[in-house]
Amino acid sequence: MKLSLISLLHCPKCKGSLSLIEAQETEGEIEAGKLECSGCQAIFPIRGFIPRFVQSDNYASSFGFQWQRFQRTQLDSYTGTNISRDRFFRQTDWPAESLAGATVLDAGCGAGRFAEVALSSGAQVIAIDYSEAVDACWRNFALHPKLHVLQADIYALPFQSARFDFIYCFGVLQHTPDPRIALLALPVLLKSGAQLAVDIYMRHWTSMLHLKYWMRPMTSRLPRSTLFQTVERSVPFILPISRALGRLPGIGRALRRLVPVANYEGVQPLNEQQLHEWAVLDTFDWLSPKHDKPQTPATLRSWLVEAGLEDIEVAKVAHLVGRGRRPFVQTASCKNSSVDAAIAVT
Repeated sequence: MKLSLISLLHCPKCKGSLSLIEAQETEGEIEAGKLECSGCQAIFPIRGFIPRFVQSDNYASSFGFQWQRFQRTQLDSYTGTNISRDRFFRQTDWPAESLAGATVLDAGCGAGRFAEVALSSGAQVIAIDYSEAVDACWRNFALHPKLHVLQADIYALPFQSARFDFIYCFGVLQHTPDPRIALLALPVLLKSGAQLAVDIYMRHWTSMLHLKYWMRPMTSRLPRSTLFQTVERSVPFILPISRALGRLPGIGRALRRLVPVANYEGVQPLNEQQLHEWAVLDTFDWLSPKHDKPQTPATLRSWLVEAGLEDIEVAKVAHLVGRGRRPFVQTASCKNSSVDAAIAVT
């Protein structure tokens, strides 16, 4: 943890200020120690360079498990592709140059596939995850001068309000117990005029035909290691079947959906090893989560409106994407605006 991070933080329980105690420093960063709240005296440990604001065993534990196993799988620097970079900029619609020098929150970083994109654009990235995926993220970019990694809960974020120029939250909301409340926790962290981009699985009657929704009531109850071993052993047999079906003219794309395996042939520019690795990763990702709550475009838009954002856009990109901007705080002559007053309070 970098000392400069403390200026962004407060206690997630009482919003009191935090002070560093019992610090052990390595190469200019805090490797171990504690953060103590001046208000409620809560103690939050720092382990492995990462402040920990949650217990490790939680509803997102399966994601921590998978990103420890697939630490580099989806990083563009590992695949030699622009898959994550292209998705990031399609979904945010932010000019890459606008990130240079900006303070950016990655809300649900996983192993850091999108953090890598933001860092490469010159942003200071504060990356959080509820699971122990934060350890994989930190290892991927260890001691990067512009990266801060925290293990934290999106429902009780340890940040002072109005501190971020950009916030993105990809691959996260549908896997939280209450996606609406999770989304509403983010806009208050935006500076005046700052921007938010989120995605979520799109709810449609056809999506409920996906085999994962039929299998998950059973598979999500399995121990993570058992489910992973089952997926890992099955993929070498069922992925070739899916690929063969997918090559059939006309109906191939539809038929391969009948095989419960993530098949990116013809979808992503991956080599044979990567196709196999992504198949294991995303098939496990389909079957392991405790929560999976797709939403309609109208619902997502209503949440962004409720959050008080403006310039709202909702569109189907890789997933259902929502974007918005926190309203600008007006000058003193415009204090009577109810929106401005609400922002000023925060």
